[in-house]
Amino acid sequence: MSALLEAPRETREPQPRRRPRIRTGLAVFVCVLALALAAGTALHVLAPELFGFSLVVESALPWFGLAIPVLFVLAFISRAKGAVIAALVPALVWSVMFVPAIVPLSWSAPAASGDTLTIASQNVEADSGTAADSATALAASGAQVIALQEMDSDARDQVEAVLSDKYPYSYGIGTVGVWSTYPILNAQALDLGLGWQRAIAADLQTPTGLVSIYVIHAASARPGEHADRDTMLANLADYIPRDENDRILMVGDFNAGSSDRNIAGLTGQLSEANQSGGGFGFTWPAAMPITRPDHVLQRGMEVTSNSTLRAGASDHLAVLTTLNL
Repeated sequence: MSALLEAPRETREPQPRRRPRIRTGLAVFVCVLALALAAGTALHVLAPELFGFSLVVESALPWFGLAIPVLFVLAFISRAKGAVIAALVPALVWSVMFVPAIVPLSWSAPAASGDTLTIASQNVEADSGTAADSATALAASGAQVIALQEMDSDARDQVEAVLSDKYPYSYGIGTVGVWSTYPILNAQALDLGLGWQRAIAADLQTPTGLVSIYVIHAASARPGEHADRDTMLANLADYIPRDENDRILMVGDFNAGSSDRNIAGLTGQLSEANQSGGGFGFTWPAAMPITRPDHVLQRGMEVTSNSTLRAGASDHLAVLTTLNL
């Protein structure tokens, strides 16, 4: 009887589990940051030049990739599929832009032929007082051509004393110079529109014919103070289509990373090989490189190896490149 009189119990529908607000907020944060990172990476050329903002962004562009693993960690913490998908967007953009440039050259480099040209280039940092040490190390590398930048008169004298016997041909002006085992022809100074000389052009008389060589020490680039550098790079790019030689080398301290918009006029006409061992090949500062202002650009030849090395006590690493002639 008591069982019959017992009131029926209410049945409650199971309530859907609600995502904690903190996780929802984290997912939204990841989505916004991921899309902003992807846009900033892909559209960096639209960054305003006001106060040197574009210079900072484009110099740091390869390092944007460090934010991607953080985004994935936060996305997984949020447990939101949308956040994970959003994190994939900058990962894809960064990979498309930079992975091809960091694949080791050794994976696909052609074998060295009988006629090769090895060129070494370094900003020797005049104040370091070790230009002679740099010259000694670069000569020991086996390079047939050595291009140096940021030399004062004392540094030039030191380098000449080290290299003159092994490298009988040389030419220099201002802060730049080139020493060669091959004859140097048609050498001239280039002011590149600034009225002061930090670049030279010449022909190397190699066993297989002439190779044009340009050595440049671009004006300094600092946030808000890079107009002179931009002018030099733009004027330098104008020389390439007028050059009569099929083979061109353009080396030195360009004070512009590979992703800097102002070097595009050069890299659109000349190519720069990947590093033999892979990676970005950063050269500055030498103690802990974070960017690559030093380049070996070329046309008409095959690069068989490309690397960086420490030479002297300069704040720049040297670059060493071998090409098939």
